[in-house]
Amino acid sequence: MISQPQATKEEVLKLMSMRDALELKIKENGLILENGNVGMNGPLVDENGFPRTDIDIYQVRQARQQIICLQNDHKTLMKQIEQNLHKLHKEASEEEQHQNISNVTANLQLEDGNSTHNASDNASPAIVKVTLISPGSPAEDAGLCVDDEIIEFGTINASNFERNLNQIGAVVNHMKDQKVYLKVRRGQQLQRLLLIPKIWSGRGLLGCNIVLLES
Repeated sequence: MISQPQATKEEVLKLMSMRDALELKIKENGLILENGNVGMNGPLVDENGFPRTDIDIYQVRQARQQIICLQNDHKTLMKQIEQNLHKLHKEASEEEQHQNISNVTANLQLEDGNSTHNASDNASPAIVKVTLISPGSPAEDAGLCVDDEIIEFGTINASNFERNLNQIGAVVNHMKDQKVYLKVRRGQQLQRLLLIPKIWSGRGLLGCNIVLLES
């Protein structure tokens, strides 16, 4: 049984490493079923009711059982990762978060020369919402927080957003290792952040999860 880890960045990364190992084992057992062309529910007997001779029935049964157990462990592990990520951000120092945001905002002030937001900015509709931030990720470095509503993602805003996350994914891939400017709504405040999509120790180029907002 998987033990409950403390909500530290190192423990979360350890859980993610365990998740990757589980997924690899699931894939390995899946290949056994794929090679035998039986899947999880394919028959192990022929049309006459005799055990099939073209497959290793014992190996197939073992692989199926392993996949069921591994998938259950994977589900539990993913829940723990999500809980610990939320706890990690909840326990994060407010001073560190404000300092991170202030540093990014200062950079934008130097580059844009304008950091003011008027009433029309605050009324601008958001296109996506952040639901998860991985520790040590480019998204965390940029100052993004869970529940942030993104109004502008680079060149994408409400006027040209097609309500398809692939559109944002295309910008991320195109702007790898380059600056992407974001406008986000955090509560009643607007923040301008600087995000640099890049390869890091985790998955993807951002290390965050975003979802569409209900229309």
